[in-house]
Amino acid sequence: MNRTATPDDYRAFLRQFHSPIDDTSLDLLLSKLTPLSIRKGEYLIEAGQVQQQLMFVYKGVQITCFDNDGDEHVITFSYPLSLAGIPDSFLYQIPSQDSIRALSDSEFGCISFDTLQQLFDESQPLERLFRKMIEAKLVGLITRHKEFHAYTIRERFQRFAQRSAHLFQLVPHKYIANYLNIDPTNFSKLYNSTSW
Repeated sequence: MNRTATPDDYRAFLRQFHSPIDDTSLDLLLSKLTPLSIRKGEYLIEAGQVQQQLMFVYKGVQITCFDNDGDEHVITFSYPLSLAGIPDSFLYQIPSQDSIRALSDSEFGCISFDTLQQLFDESQPLERLFRKMIEAKLVGLITRHKEFHAYTIRERFQRFAQRSAHLFQLVPHKYIANYLNIDPTNFSKLYNSTSW
């Protein structure tokens, strides 16, 4: 997880969503990625901006969050191998209500909204790939929504640990506690009582 990912590393990642996709289609997509680097603490996107590019994370960890009356709420984390983006802003090209901030020095391969739309016109397999990725994201969001409404803090913590235990080593625990909507003191007790 600490090494820098490459565009080629994304082949297997993308095939998790649409395994029949051919190398030609993936080559077409990956050839369009342009490099971007940002430092720890810098923003990829700030609230009010339109997300013009979708980022394939090569290095580092980022959080997506929103501000509610001065309180920061963590929505999600991105890291290699994943995509960093704010779906509504990118897909509809509207100002974002959320922000993406780097928790560590970060590197990306980026593709613009316009370029991606052109690729969808040229390649049905790529369009299908991204549709399946959006479907997977939707299912994940529904699962998380259910967890917040139906599960205790202990159950939320345990489910997160089952799905994403690696993030305990990558992300400061205060952000994970925020993401899970668990008081930091209770989070520490849960973390310390877990046998790793």
